[in-house]
Amino acid sequence: MTYKRFGQHFIGALAGLLLAAGAPSVMAGQASAKQVRELMGLFGTDRMFQQMNAQMAAMMGKQLPCVPASYWNGFLDDQATRELSAKLVPIYQRHFTEQDVRGLLKFYRSPLGKKLLLEQPSIMAEVMQMGRQWGEQRAQAMMAQLQQNGTLTAERRCPPASGPQPALVAPAAAASSP
Repeated sequence: MTYKRFGQHFIGALAGLLLAAGAPSVMAGQASAKQVRELMGLFGTDRMFQQMNAQMAAMMGKQLPCVPASYWNGFLDDQATRELSAKLVPIYQRHFTEQDVRGLLKFYRSPLGKKLLLEQPSIMAEVMQMGRQWGEQRAQAMMAQLQQNGTLTAERRCPPASGPQPALVAPAAAASSP
């Protein structure tokens, strides 16, 4: 699993969690650490962290070949995964009451909740691909406009400073100005 894939799973799980939950009431009880860990277990959080740690060890090994693999494997071990998971519990507890977590557990154990957990990584992959394409198109359009109005050279660099620069107006602002 790549960092991208980890991010998709983790973000998808968190997004699904946020979408499925209502706002906690001020008087409601705090979810227990056990409940939160159970919810995170449904998301496969520990497994994702272990995979992330293995990938990080491999990446660091390539970047710093003078450091033995045993160092990275020892540094990014199951204990590190448990520590990271433990740091997530209070975050969930701040945002979800005991009743919320019970409802989320019920939802994610339901056929629809299981489907969401199964489909969310694919959905997030498609969303990220679409967002990347959209961002590239927007960046190309911005660069073309900046070149056209003389703010950038043909090499897409700022011209040498030789006086006042042309005033820039973003396309949306230009369309709405009188």
